[in-house]
Amino acid sequence: MENAKILIVEDEIIIAADISMMLNKLGYDVTGIIPRGEDALKSIEATRPDLVLMDVALKGKMNGIETALSILETYQIPLIFLTANADDDTYNQAKAAQPYAFMSKPFRQADLSRTVELVLQKVAEEKSQIASAPPAEAAQKEESILADRIFVRYKDRMVKIMLNEILFAEADRSYCKFHTLDTEYLMSLPLGAFEEKLQSGDFMRIHRSHIINVTKIDAVLDNYNYVSIGKHNLPVSRGFQEALA
Repeated sequence: MENAKILIVEDEIIIAADISMMLNKLGYDVTGIIPRGEDALKSIEATRPDLVLMDVALKGKMNGIETALSILETYQIPLIFLTANADDDTYNQAKAAQPYAFMSKPFRQADLSRTVELVLQKVAEEKSQIASAPPAEAAQKEESILADRIFVRYKDRMVKIMLNEILFAEADRSYCKFHTLDTEYLMSLPLGAFEEKLQSGDFMRIHRSHIINVTKIDAVLDNYNYVSIGKHNLPVSRGFQEALA
């Protein structure tokens, strides 16, 4: 995607300038270099970039993960995380923002070129699929949520999933992803719409991106900051921690 607009959110100004120079050499349009998360949101509102490169460990009122979650919720702009700390805990927290890729600093121009190109290609393919898909209204008529089960399209057919098989539901942009022990299913409605249609009391929202089946909780971790379900450690937002306790 030539001439794609890219915003850099990085508080190490030398690193940010180096990334900007690399992107310019590759033919991309850098819409800005922003050191703070709260300022990044203002810049996105004004310039609407095609892609955001986001440092995970921003200083200021909002770190990179919090900023990325706000971008996901409000703008749905694709994002690549930049991090000098690639430990499992940071990675698991950052996944909630649904980044398209992670890049470990420092990196070469060739690494940046390949990653940005692949992400923009994936975004273009997703947009093409959405454009060629049936209208959302038609898809939602086929898919349904009943008292104890849901029906979703999976591999060109409608399949039944019992609600007690679902570990958790996850926001996936304008879709809702359901995780069971062995499979993931995608439903063509937002997570909030799924929550409104739920009739089961076994489900509880713990985060803007996650609704869990409380009967599937294996452990509550780090003073209610995370819950463990199967192989997943899911973050719990502060506003939902009291309800979980």
